[in-house]
Amino acid sequence: MAKLYFKFGAMGCSKTAQALITKFNYEERNMKVLLLKPAVDDRDGANIVKSRIGLMQEAVTVKEEENLYDLYLTRYPDRDVIIVDECQFLTPEQVDQLAEIVIEKNIPVLCFGLSTDFTTHLFPGSKRLFEIAESISEIKSVCTCGAKATVNARLDDSGRIVTEGSQVLLGGNDRYVAMCRRCWLKYRAAQSAAGGVAHE
Repeated sequence: MAKLYFKFGAMGCSKTAQALITKFNYEERNMKVLLLKPAVDDRDGANIVKSRIGLMQEAVTVKEEENLYDLYLTRYPDRDVIIVDECQFLTPEQVDQLAEIVIEKNIPVLCFGLSTDFTTHLFPGSKRLFEIAESISEIKSVCTCGAKATVNARLDDSGRIVTEGSQVLLGGNDRYVAMCRRCWLKYRAAQSAAGGVAHE
């Protein structure tokens, strides 16, 4: 029985690398994989999924208004599995469409992404995955203090933690750092005491 999987973690926990390794493992067993990514994530090119360790694959980009159930039926009905990178950028409706593929077509769908934004609030796509995915697992990463990282701290150009702004701002290690909540609160308090928290 196929399932909708949600594999989440903080920035830098190797989500994309694990998505690409999973794709390789399916293909090694002669299974056809549909690799998807939201169009908003164009950091490495419009149709490229690339991990920090250098793994890279071409992907099908999907726009916010695109129906993923229709996309699968009309263009990729021969695929045995669907893998989605940066799934937090999907709309709740697109998550429901992926769930429909799982149920109606018995095709496993594996979604990899962040759970929360830089303010520690859920992304809409991730929220829906927490609500309906049959399998949810955390990919852990570590704060510089050694504790489990759970916060995706956004940094400004001076390296100060940002606490306000648009939910979506693409960036890598130059713009985000994974922290435990204790360190995140400590740095925010120190910034505030030194003259205010940074804003975008």
